[in-house]
Amino acid sequence: VQLQASGGGLVQAGGSLRLSCAASGRTFSRNYMGWFRQAPGKEREFVAGINWSGASTYYANSVKGRFTISRDNAKNTVYLQMNSLKPEDTAVYYCAAAGTVRVGVPEDVRVYDYWGQGTQVTVSS
Repeated sequence: VQLQASGGGLVQAGGSLRLSCAASGRTFSRNYMGWFRQAPGKEREFVAGINWSGASTYYANSVKGRFTISRDNAKNTVYLQMNSLKPEDTAVYYCAAAGTVRVGVPEDVRVYDYWGQGTQVTVSS
């Protein structure tokens, strides 16, 4: 079972990036999925979550209105569209899959059983 995150890079403030998280080894079409990020010297923090159908999404206040999470279950892939990027968005971004359809607290790292390797996002000022 593997989650492969990609799409990171270097972008100027105000720019956009789209991250992808492709799952292999099993299907995650019935699993709650999330994106987290971790900046140097800081704890891993929740960014966004999405339920199995894509009908319900949830965002950290710091990214609400700028980031959009989506999924394509046919491709076993979750996306994070990031617009209006700020230098404080600089971090390694991780995708994660919960072991269940629903989660009580999407922000809690402990509800996620599978993690990708991370992709670096750097936003220059």
